[in-house]
Amino acid sequence: MVSQANVLIVLSPSNNPGGRLGRTLAERFPDLNINTAGHHSEAGPYIKDAQVLLTFGALITDDTLRDAKALKWIHVLGSGLDGVIGRPTLRDDVIVTNSHGLQAGPVSEAALALMFALARDVPKLVRHQAAQKWQRFAPVLLGGKTVCIVGVGAIAEVLAQKCAALGLRVTGVSASRASAPGFAHIYKRSDLTKAATESDFLVVLAPAAQGTMGLINAEVLAAMRPTSYLVNAGRGGVVDEPALIAALEQGAIAGAALDVTATEPLPQGHKLWSLPNVLISPHLGGFHAQVIEALLPLLENNMRLFLNGEPARMANLISHSTKGAA
Repeated sequence: MVSQANVLIVLSPSNNPGGRLGRTLAERFPDLNINTAGHHSEAGPYIKDAQVLLTFGALITDDTLRDAKALKWIHVLGSGLDGVIGRPTLRDDVIVTNSHGLQAGPVSEAALALMFALARDVPKLVRHQAAQKWQRFAPVLLGGKTVCIVGVGAIAEVLAQKCAALGLRVTGVSASRASAPGFAHIYKRSDLTKAATESDFLVVLAPAAQGTMGLINAEVLAAMRPTSYLVNAGRGGVVDEPALIAALEQGAIAGAALDVTATEPLPQGHKLWSLPNVLISPHLGGFHAQVIEALLPLLENNMRLFLNGEPARMANLISHSTKGAA
């Protein structure tokens, strides 16, 4: 049992305004030595002595982990483990936990918001407002439509319930699950194209993992209807962006809303910025005004167990092994 530990928080200022996460943890654990970096490039002065690392996988590198000689525990502030699990410099003795379950509400709301924005053509409304143009058009209704959720996990289950309450028929695509609450049918991943054919909204929640990168490819997009929409609130690399751009330009699908992109931030001049039937959201899905407060019960529980020398009792433990990683 220990009362002190060196903690490094690597978190962008936009996700941690005023260093609020570190300040709040310090109030609850006054003996912790807490340092904060906004980017992995700023972690150098602290990473060597850090025993605890709180971050997102996208904010660390192999060099970060290689230099973390004293590291004992990584807590991933989101649910996605890409960027952490599988890194060759992640030692097998480092505990990894994540925030699984905490993003189900926020991301499901974000996905719904993007679906509504596409159905009501909010981008067109914004363009017309900027031009002071009063022009009516017929929006699409969600009720009675079919939404297919690719990746059936905790977020998908919450989203499915909300979609069903709005009168949508909900299907899913999963590599491992045959049924889940709120789903009328779940297709095997090998039947993704068939699922896409039957969908008015294809919502991607799949994580970045082996077998999912480029999963929404030209074949899947070609199977969608010209009146259907794509929403990606999972990971950018799951969607083949050149194929998506081609489908949008050719009118193969009606539009897309992307909370995530293959490269983040989305580079200036990228074609996706300028397509009139695309809505870009800067990876806001799991982020909200109360995100620190939502994280604290889990972090506080796990921090106490870590300091008490009871890591096996920590919540959301991730089993991993980096032996043989290339």
